[in-house]
Amino acid sequence: MKLIINGESREFENDKTLQSILNELSLDGKVMAAAVNMEIVKQNDWSTHVLKDNDKLELLDFVAGG
Repeated sequence: MKLIINGESREFENDKTLQSILNELSLDGKVMAAAVNMEIVKQNDWSTHVLKDNDKLELLDFVAGG
C-alpha cells in the first residue's frame, strides 16, 4: 500500500493502523497530532484507524519557540 506522509510517498504492507505506521517509522511519542486525508484523527483512535492505499497523512509535532 502506498501512503503519502508529509508529502513523501512511502510503501507499506496492507492493513496498517496509524499507530503501527508511527511505530514502524520510530515516531511513536514524537507526533502530537495526525490528520488523514485532511481530517484530524484523535490520539485515542490511532490504534484502530486502519489506513488505505493512497491515504495522505500529515504528522505534526509542536515546537516551542519565541
